[in-house]
Amino acid sequence: MSATFSNQSMTVRRWTRLITVRRHLARLSLYLLVAGVGVLFLFPWLWLISTSLKSPEQMVAIPPRLIPNPVMWINYYYGVTYVNFPRYMLNTLIIATSVVLARLVSCTVVAYALSHIDWFGRRILFALVLATMMLPVQVTIIPLFIIYSKLGWVNTFLPLTVPSLFGDAFFIFLMRQFFVTIPRDLIDAARIDGASHFSIYLHIVMPLARPALATLVAFSFIWTYNDFMGPLIYLKDRDLWTLSLGMQGFTQRYGAGGTALGAMMAAATLYTLPMIMLFLAAQKTFIRGIVTTGLK
Repeated sequence: MSATFSNQSMTVRRWTRLITVRRHLARLSLYLLVAGVGVLFLFPWLWLISTSLKSPEQMVAIPPRLIPNPVMWINYYYGVTYVNFPRYMLNTLIIATSVVLARLVSCTVVAYALSHIDWFGRRILFALVLATMMLPVQVTIIPLFIIYSKLGWVNTFLPLTVPSLFGDAFFIFLMRQFFVTIPRDLIDAARIDGASHFSIYLHIVMPLARPALATLVAFSFIWTYNDFMGPLIYLKDRDLWTLSLGMQGFTQRYGAGGTALGAMMAAATLYTLPMIMLFLAAQKTFIRGIVTTGLK
């Protein structure tokens, strides 16, 4: 009897160990798959950094080498001196920061009004806001240019920043979908305590909306930082150019060969750093905002 029970116990332990091993192997396989995909997406950026540190001979060497030898740090000096890189970076950061701050205020205020204030016609207005997302950008380029030209805003940062004070349809939709997930009981309790809508918006809704706000900041900064069409249309003076225009001017002026290629790769590497730093700084909050936005 005891021998049978012992054999059964050994069989159970063996199956338990086998199941545990299989589970660990499945998890390891998943990690290896994710790591492989991550390296696949990361490789172009690693190749960009590698090319920015190579000499002209190494760039065209066959077979290509990932690790440069010798390392040409001087390419970064050329990258920031061949064009007015510091000035273009400053202009880009001024525009991107202004747009982000403006949208943080305008989009969240509109989203709060559409989600937690009962007034006649709010659903119709929300539908109209969504309808503007279906309007191609190319349709509004000429009318907007005429308006800004009449206002004397062409060749300034105003056409690229002031419209953000009036909100953006996508971010209004994003914030509104997050705001409706905030329990109505919190809003009602604050109203009973005598809080105004501004106090509720500032002290209750905004602190709870940090994940969605991080998403707004990340998307808005990246889109504005990489914008090429807007600066190309409105900025004529080279001293007002953004990095996107500066990189294009770099290619047109120096071509894409020899020393210029290494300098261009170095400038492109520096171009990516603010976006990478922003994502790393707000990674957890940013991902949480994407996952939770719009969920009840």
